[in-house]
Amino acid sequence: MSAPYRILFICHGNICRSTMAEFVMKDLVARRGLADGFAIASAATHDDEIGSPVHPGTRAVLEAQGIDCSGKTARRLRRADAEEWDLFVGMDEANMRDMRRQLGREAESRCFKLLEFADSDRDVADPWYTGDFDATYDDVIAGCTGLLARLAPGAKRP
Repeated sequence: MSAPYRILFICHGNICRSTMAEFVMKDLVARRGLADGFAIASAATHDDEIGSPVHPGTRAVLEAQGIDCSGKTARRLRRADAEEWDLFVGMDEANMRDMRRQLGREAESRCFKLLEFADSDRDVADPWYTGDFDATYDDVIAGCTGLLARLAPGAKRP
């Protein structure tokens, strides 16, 4: 059996958007019977929320979809992640700049913005500022669905 394809979702604090993407993607692959083929996690580009639990707004949106995120706490992106993960998925342009700087050149070709997989150059809506976790979920589900289509067996992986 081959090693799982490792995806790390990344945002500023790892309590809203990247966490939502992590658990939505885990749910999507599980529903398709593909969970064994993936390792999925999330991380922060900044220290602001390290060790904090999932934001209550994110947790509520996930729970409404039947997705459990209990036990998750924010963790920091590390340079060593460049060697441990296959794909790095940021939520906005600031995340992309921070990811490239923190991971180094060897990971640059494996860094993507989530909504690229939904054929959009937009940033994922940030509920930290808008308070609209439903809009964020809409962006995340669109991006993760597109990403999974790109990663399905036989598809050309990014």
